[in-house]
Amino acid sequence: MGENGIDWTLEKGDSLLLLPDGEHYSVKACDRETVFYWIHFEHIPWQRGSHAAKSDGSHPASLPFGNPYALRLPKQFALPDPEGAFELMRRLLGLTVGDSFWEEQRLLAKVLSLLEEGALGQSALPSTRLAERAAAFIQQHYREPLTNESLAEALHFHPSYIVRCMKMKYGVTPIHYLLEFRLESAKRLLLTTEWTIERIADEVGFRYAPYFSACFKRQVGMSPLLFRKQYLN
Repeated sequence: MGENGIDWTLEKGDSLLLLPDGEHYSVKACDRETVFYWIHFEHIPWQRGSHAAKSDGSHPASLPFGNPYALRLPKQFALPDPEGAFELMRRLLGLTVGDSFWEEQRLLAKVLSLLEEGALGQSALPSTRLAERAAAFIQQHYREPLTNESLAEALHFHPSYIVRCMKMKYGVTPIHYLLEFRLESAKRLLLTTEWTIERIADEVGFRYAPYFSACFKRQVGMSPLLFRKQYLN
């Protein structure tokens, strides 16, 4: 399957976290019988208790009732006990709609716990730590002109190695990660300010507003102005 121009190949027991505002599509047909279990998260953007990108680049998810605890869910992860996770999903699907709220929450928490354990295990790898350092640096300096070479100079690693680590951890190159972070920052400004498109483009690191608008439309599927009107009207 694909997301925002990146293709993902999943084997038995793999999990994949898809972004809610991303473009998702099929890359090619499966060559053997395949079953997916989907979990959809509901959230309210930009409010206390909602999820947002953490400084280390992971994808937290909030628990119910505004609990500020955040889960670090890996982008892609091979479950250590696939059959156990599948059994949890089958029990979730077997619950009676409307009559099993607390049991549903308990089972869902167990599924999320399995994924969080995977994220914590991955973070011990040197390549993962470097990818997280690169992501944190990009998030702190995304308004500035950044290249693979300037990132390598700041982190004191070869640019090719940083690219490889970022692709292993996040599935994208540093430049693609930078672009996505700039566009996510632009979405927030479109919804929380009355700034012009030109000012927002400059604020998130784009030198030219037309190029910003073209990148935004390619990723989101609509222009920045239409995005603002759709969510504020």
